Amino acid sequence: MEIVLYQPDIPQNAGNIARTCSVIGAKLTMVAPLGFSLAARHLKRSGLDYWNDLTLQVIDDLEGYLLAENRPFYFFSSKAKKEYTDLIYPPDPILIFGSESAGLPEKYWEKWEERFLKIPMKPGARCLNLATSVGIAVYEPIRQEKFS
Repeated sequence: MEIVLYQPDIPQNAGNIARTCSVIGAKLTMVAPLGFSLAARHLKRSGLDYWNDLTLQVIDDLEGYLLAENRPFYFFSSKAKKEYTDLIYPPDPILIFGSESAGLPEKYWEKWEERFLKIPMKPGARCLNLATSVGIAVYEPIRQEKFS
């Protein structure tokens, strides 16, 4: 599994997500520009020593990356219609999350609306914290594989 963070803003969220990726064996990809330095102390502190066991890359072009990967990918957004638990996940999916401040660009909605998933929330709620959303979402494909 691979987690993609589109232009993340908050280093503590990225560090927490790095830790989650490390313990489940997922690759972490971040799309530049990042709202922080990868050397930032808050980022390192929130990821603790899990950074050592993490496969991390930073890319500039998400669309090109997804097309070149030739693997199944899904976007997460509070505005999506389909719930993340409604999907039967194929092996080795790429799960993509937007930035904390701006979400995902409209161009991805226009091109791949059918690949957008949501985590259910009460009506009128703005959204969950990014690290919380990733933590919830990554375990559904793992659960479907019976935690193997």
